Amino acid sequence: MQISFTLNGKPATVDVGAATLVTELLREHLNLTGTHIGCDTSQCGACVVHLDGLAVKSCTLLAPALEGRSLVTIEGLQSAPGSNRLHPMQEAFREHHGLQCGFCTPGMVMTAVALADGKPGLTEAEVRHGLEGNICRCTGYQNIVLAVMAGAAAMHGAASGE
Repeated sequence: MQISFTLNGKPATVDVGAATLVTELLREHLNLTGTHIGCDTSQCGACVVHLDGLAVKSCTLLAPALEGRSLVTIEGLQSAPGSNRLHPMQEAFREHHGLQCGFCTPGMVMTAVALADGKPGLTEAEVRHGLEGNICRCTGYQNIVLAVMAGAAAMHGAASGE
């Protein structure tokens, strides 16, 4: 079947099987390998993408559900459309050492961006609750939490006084 949707801000039309998962579509058919497959059961969060602005786990989402919708992957996350600059949340993860091996990082960043959208003053408790669906096996989460809080502030101009 053929589906048409917006992928990282650009129109996309692809042929997919009815049982094709979004992770498979992204990684194996579209060569967008930033979305990771960690558990295939929607528990680890490594596969988080934004569908119509909401954070969703793509390892259990069928590709035909993308028809007419807007999908953003970690590759499409930028500070501004067409920019090569890192998104403020990505910068915050880098600056606050919110990553170690990096496997969970794309999903963490995508979840964090959705969590911070419209909420510049996230509390530590809100961040910890918001990241409950994402697993990191390397860190103790503290730097991830600090990165999300800093990223949220930067997304809303609080860090630069805008």
